[in-house]
Parts: sequence; structure tokens; C-alpha cells
Amino acid sequence: MAFRDTLRSGSSISAFTVTLALAGGMIPAHALAQGTQPETPEQVDAGQPVSDPDAADDVIVVTGFRASLESAVAEKKLSEQIVESITAEDIGKLPDASIGESIARLPGLTAQRLNGRANVVAIRGFGPDFSQTLLNGREQTTTSDNRSVELDQYPSEIVNQVVVYKSPTASLVGQGLVGTIDIRTIRPLETGERILAVGARGSWADIGALNAGSNEFGYRVNGTYVDQFADDTLGISLAASYVDEPYQLQEFNAWGYDTANVGGQDAALIGGSKSYVTSTQLKRLGLNGTIQYQPMPQLTLTVDGFYSNFDDDQTKRGLELPLAYGGDLNSDFDPASATVEDGLVTAGRFDNVRGVIRNDIFQRKADLYSGGFNANWEGDDGWSAFFDFGYSRTDRNELSLESYSGTGFNGPVTGDGAAATIDFTSGDKGTVFDSSLDYSDPSQIFLTDPLGWGGGTVPQAGYSNNRIVEDELFQYRVEVEKELQSDSFLRSVQFGMNYTTREKSLTPDEAFVRLPGGATEVAIPSQYLQRSTDLTYLGLGPIVSYDARDLIADGILVLEPRVATGPDAANDVLSKSYTVAEDLMTMYLQTNLEQEVGAGVITGNVGVQAINTVQKSTGFIFPETGPERRTLGDDYWDVLPSANLSLRLDSDWVFRVAAAREIMRARLDDTRLSIDYGIDATVPGGLIRGSGGNPALRPYRANAVDFNIEKYFGTGGVVALQLFYKDIKSYVFNGRFAFDYSAFPTPTGAEAYPNLPVIGTLEAPTNTGGGDLYGAELAVTLPFSTFTPALDGFGITGGASYTKTKIEDPDGNETEIPGYSKWVVNGTAYFEKAGFNSRVSARYRSSFLGDFTGFGGSPTRRTALAETIIDAQIGYDFQSGSALEGLSLYIQGQNLTDQPFVSTGENRNQVIDYQSYGRRFLAGFTYKF
Repeated sequence: MAFRDTLRSGSSISAFTVTLALAGGMIPAHALAQGTQPETPEQVDAGQPVSDPDAADDVIVVTGFRASLESAVAEKKLSEQIVESITAEDIGKLPDASIGESIARLPGLTAQRLNGRANVVAIRGFGPDFSQTLLNGREQTTTSDNRSVELDQYPSEIVNQVVVYKSPTASLVGQGLVGTIDIRTIRPLETGERILAVGARGSWADIGALNAGSNEFGYRVNGTYVDQFADDTLGISLAASYVDEPYQLQEFNAWGYDTANVGGQDAALIGGSKSYVTSTQLKRLGLNGTIQYQPMPQLTLTVDGFYSNFDDDQTKRGLELPLAYGGDLNSDFDPASATVEDGLVTAGRFDNVRGVIRNDIFQRKADLYSGGFNANWEGDDGWSAFFDFGYSRTDRNELSLESYSGTGFNGPVTGDGAAATIDFTSGDKGTVFDSSLDYSDPSQIFLTDPLGWGGGTVPQAGYSNNRIVEDELFQYRVEVEKELQSDSFLRSVQFGMNYTTREKSLTPDEAFVRLPGGATEVAIPSQYLQRSTDLTYLGLGPIVSYDARDLIADGILVLEPRVATGPDAANDVLSKSYTVAEDLMTMYLQTNLEQEVGAGVITGNVGVQAINTVQKSTGFIFPETGPERRTLGDDYWDVLPSANLSLRLDSDWVFRVAAAREIMRARLDDTRLSIDYGIDATVPGGLIRGSGGNPALRPYRANAVDFNIEKYFGTGGVVALQLFYKDIKSYVFNGRFAFDYSAFPTPTGAEAYPNLPVIGTLEAPTNTGGGDLYGAELAVTLPFSTFTPALDGFGITGGASYTKTKIEDPDGNETEIPGYSKWVVNGTAYFEKAGFNSRVSARYRSSFLGDFTGFGGSPTRRTALAETIIDAQIGYDFQSGSALEGLSLYIQGQNLTDQPFVSTGENRNQVIDYQSYGRRFLAGFTYKF
């Protein structure tokens, strides 16, 4: 059979992974042995079982994790692009809260943890800002402020397969700079059998229930139904998953580090601490449904929908200590008490410290709607076509509610309240304190403004920041393909058009938390007090605890809104609001190639994609006369040629080369319109200077080349060396560039500068020259039965990636890329036979520039240290003939070495974050009827 028929019928995959029988992500797939031969392409196309009667007794059934690996190997081998993939059997059986943790095990990929969960993925050392995520081939809205999809939004149980494209084709719409992740749900007519399955699991966090009202035990349940009707012309699949699980976190966090003179030498001294015990209750409902109808063999109609309700409720309790940044170093810090090691003050004492007890709430609620309609025509005359419509919407509320208490009010006019003497020890796990005060005595702790943050005689007892985000996307696509003569080097030609329109907005709703009646401090009513929160891991002991939402509901605390409109608008609130709109028209032409050469065949594709982008942002500009609403934007084209060629030898060697022009559009919040400007009088003749966002920001752009050498072993093994290079032509940095203010109101004081130029400067995200990205990946999947039958059931899968970058900032200095890790290594060792299955997985990433949430919900970045995460699982699948056939039991463990997440300042010994999540243990089952 020619390779073009293999690609069309999928018969090479059928040879060892015909049926993907999944349910809740846990039901095994079945694969036919090598002795089973496909009879005709038509049978394979129709999803009919194929067999060789003479080999019936030799059929070997491969199930579970091993079958999923064979599926991934087949996907890699048959694909015309450079890909990695993972199938549902793999996702459901690993100890994964979401698909993010499973994807992070693929070669060249890794994840950043949020509250112990893997929520965003980095590809080839680049963070989530440089890759794109699709659902069933369609672009998605996001629960983040930018384009990166937070993968913990998608339950693993509703996913059939995830494919990561590392090289693009012209027909791949929505591609990223370093890769594209395509999440695929079940297609019932392709499944070809009835499936009814349920599953459940319980979880336990060994770090315990750290805050009052939190839990250490959780659960998740799921169910899947797939069936076909009307002679297999109508198919339906339904999947549901519900999660109610806690996550616990002990955190040290430093404000930063100041410089102190100790014994005649300068050393880094902790500037302050804002450390929390955080308890998260994650509740997530995921629903997915698909209906397929085939009124005639040539036409397939598909309607699918996905809904996710995401509720991430965090209780954050801790103590904020102003230290070196909180007063006069000469009086509050005692240099004589200090010790210094490697330029860091590792021990010492602070006097006159007034701490702020924090009882904060961080709550993210999000509803994600996604769906579409697809009509696919496969003609008998070589013509095929499809129309696809996609819709995605995310509604998100992100509330950050801060509440302050302490020993007394300390405003600029009057002040009282006891101060503490605090001894401290700083090391590689952060700083541990010993305070002279007891922060758990409710008779000595009051609702108040302990540090005078209110700026006057009226205390600020907290702050409420509710960020309301709406994100909506429509996508329309049509494609026509013509298959050419079998003796032609050109296998087929594709032409398509895609139109995507998206609008994302942020509306801030902020308020001061005050005490009623002008009071400066109020005792905490005893009925609101909860079990004290233990900060012994910081050396501080227990602190008073309460839920600020209860106090606000009963009027003990009141909200004073900060208006974002009208003459009394708070400009700092108003500047955060924006609406960004994009219209993208994409056209592409792609030729698919195949030519037999000697002992092999050359396959591939060559094409070009042209994208017209119209982007606009509506927001506020801030002249001295007051804020004004404006709309600015840009209109530009990108032309993206691409080529993928593969030499496939009969000896199971595959050599690939890919070349492409690649882009990734800038973060949406970087393109917001929010510009504050005025006259710089230090420049002769005056100059208008401003700062804010950049509505005319262009994409990241790069020219890329990939080269792969792949050796396949039987049906389930592969060793691949993957080399890649990207010449980054356009990068995005914060910088200063020329800006035309002619359409803006004249700044106050312009009359003093009769020749004031309208071309000034703007400090905002801007496109600059980039640099280089290059590296190598080694991907391995090897069942040990490849070497000897004695090791049947044992195997390994994983990979290692080394990436090097040379990116220059606008001043010509080399700088770090967000999410970039030089080394990424992951691997799984497994045993699976006769129903027994066990495996251990590890993933490592070297240090990287991580994304964190800063003051007021704004993003900030810090260097995160290297980490190694180890997970494991053991289970049993009851075999055919057993009374419990269809039942699978498993026990899982996450983060078995209790690996912390650590970030640092300018020097590695200046710890900013030290987050401990503890271990998680899970036990569950799935049952297929």
C-alpha cells in the first residue's frame, strides 16, 4: 500500500491501535497484533474490524498505558509535522488533576505550578506567551489576562487526545511561535463501539487542613457515554467530570532585599515579609458532548460543545512584617546583632516592628463555553471540503479581598499599638522569625490600619479588588482539497480561508475596606473568630483568624467604592480597564507531496499562509485636564511560508526537515490603550513623554528550521533526535519609542513651548530586534520487549531537551525570556502486564523566569529555581472472564518528594518565594459496563 493510502485510511495505525475505547480517561484501548492485516482501505475508512482468519489465534491484546504509547508512536510516525502526542488512556491513568500535568511529561515540554497544580505549559523552554492552544482545532478564549490557556480548566476525563505541533503547516490555523497544542475530544463515529463508564477517586493532602474551614480530603467523579445508532450513521458522546478538591500551601514571601552596612561591608538585608498559609478549594464542573451524523458515506456533520464552571476559592492568612523597608535602618535594625554569609545578612534583629495580620480572600470564578459545527465532505472523485464554525467565551470574576488587623492604628497624626522585637534567620528556605508579641490573642488584636496605609486619619482596614473579564471569540473556516493522480509527485492541493474575531475586556471594581463611623480600630467580635492559623513554620506561632466576607456582610467592615467613571474617577483604577478587539483574516494554500525513492518514500507539504490583522483597543488617555476615552489600533499583514519534508525508509528510519516563518501575537493586555502623558521640561523646547500600553504592537516573529532523525522499533518504540533553530526577527520588550500625540489633547503648559513637537516618546511594550533560539531534544519510547521477550511489560518513555537563547533588550543587553528553561527532562518507567500496572514519572526543569501575581492582580516575573517532580501509580485492571471484568483500581501519589517551588531575587541566596505544597495521595476506580 502506498503511503498516501496509509495516510488516507489510517491503516498503519490500525495495525496496532485500531480501537480507542476510553471512558473517563481510564478505559483501555485495544490494539491488534502485527499478524492482523487490514483487508481494504474501505473497511478501515468505515471503522470496520479487520482480521486475518489464519492469524486469529495469534491476536495479542495490548491495553492501557502501553496502548496509549503505541498510539503516540503511530501519531509521530505518520504525521507530516514534528509532533508529540498523548492519548486518553495515558491521561486518565496518571495522577493528574488536569491535562496540563500529563502534557508536561512530553519531550521538550514542562509546566509551571500554581498552588501545586500544573496550569500552564512551556514548549522548548519558552513560556505560555509563545504557544497557542486549540480545542478540536479551534482557537480558545482564556481565563488568564493574555492568550495562554490555563490547562487546569480542562478535566482530563473528557479528553481523547492531545497533539503538540512543533512545526507548522500552512493549513494549521492559530499556530504559535514555539508550538501549538490541540486538545481533542471524543468523536463517537470514529470510536466505533458503545461505551458506558463511570469513575471516582478520593484525594488526601498530607500537609493537612492548614486554615479553619478548609479540608484535607477531596474527591472527583466522572462518567462517559458513547454510542452509535441508525446503522452507525448517528453517533453521540457525553462526558462529565466534577472535582471538589483542596490544595494547601505554606509560603514564605519576601518584599525584596535592601542593603545594610554590617561590620564595614554591604550585605543584602530582608526588606519585609508577606507570608501566607493558603487553603484552596477547587470546584470544577466539566461537560462535553458531541453528535455526529453521516447521512451519506461522503458527508459527516459534527456538532460539539464544552462547558467548564471553575471556582477556585482561596483563604490566605498570614503576617506582613515591614523590616528594612519599614523604617530607619539606623534605629530599627541592629547591625551588631547581624551575621553575614556570601553577601547576605543571615541573622539579626529588628526593633519597633508593627506587623499586619492578613486575613485575605482570593476567589476566581470562571465560566468557559466552547463549541462548534463542522460539515466534512469526502468525495469519491478526489474532491473534499469542509466548513467549520467555532465559538468560545469566558466570563471571569477574580476577587482579591484584603483585610488588615494589628495591635493598633498607626496613622500619620496619631499612633498607638505595641511594636515587636523580632529576631530572624535567613537561609535557602527563606526567613524564620522569633517575635516578642503573641499575635493570637484577640484581646490585643484589632481591625485597624496598623501601618497607616490609608494615608490619613481615616484608616484603611483592607482593600477589595474585583477584576471582571469578558472574552469572546468567533471563528469561521472553509477548506477545499483536491487529491491528484496516484503517479503524481503532488498528492493533493488544499486551499482555505479562516476568519476569527475576538474581543476581550477588563473592568476593575475596586473599593477601600473601612471601619464604620470613622473609628480607627474595632475589636474583632468573638462570634467571628475562627481557629487560629499556625505560622510555626515561620517561627511566628498562631495568629487570629476570621473571614472578612462575614464581617462585611454584617456591617463590621464596610466597602467604600473607588469609582472608575465621572469627575471623581480614580485614575489608577481607570487605567486598568481596557477593551481589545482583533479581526484576523487568514488565507492559505498547501500542496501535499509523495514520491517513492529507492528503499523509501518522500512525503511532506509546502505552503503559504497570509494573515491580515486589524487590532483595536479602547481605553483611556490621561492628560492633565482629566481622563478621556480613545480608540487606537493598527492594520498589518503577515506572510508565513512553510515546508515539511520526510524521508521514510523501509528500515523504519525517518528523516525530517521543516522550515517556516512563525509568529505569535503579543499578549492581549500589552496591546491595551492606557496612556498617561505630559511635558518633560528638562528637554530644551519641551518634549511630550508618556507611558502605558501599545495598541499598535506587532507579533513576535521568527524564521525556524527543524531537523529530525527518528528510528522506530516494531509498533511501539521510537528514538528521535530533534534539532531546532529559530532566528527571532521581532521580539516584545518594554521600551521607549517615538509616538505621535497629534490626535491627543495638548498637555497643560504647552503654551510655554510654542514649537512643542507632536512627536514625543511613549514607554510601553514595543517590537525590537530579537536574537537566536536553538537546541536539541531526545525523545524515547521503548518497550523492553523490543530487546527480549523476558522483559515483556516493562518499558520507558520520556525525553530530554536543551535550549539556548540569545535575546537582546532594546539597550543591546542579553536578557531572560519568560518561562525559558535551559534544561527540561522528563521520563516514565512502567510495568504493565496481566492486568497489573505500575509506573513512576519524573519531570525536571532548570531555573526559569516565572509569572506571578503581583500587587492588585498585576502580573510580575521572578526567577524560579530548578525543580524535580516525582509522581507514581499502581493499579489493577480485572481481566476478561473475571466476575469484575471492566473494573480498574488504582492508587496514585503526587509530588512524592515534597518538592517546593522557589523563586529568588537578583542573587540566588535572596529567596523571594518558598512554597511548600506537600504530597497528595489518591485512590480511585473506573468501571466500564
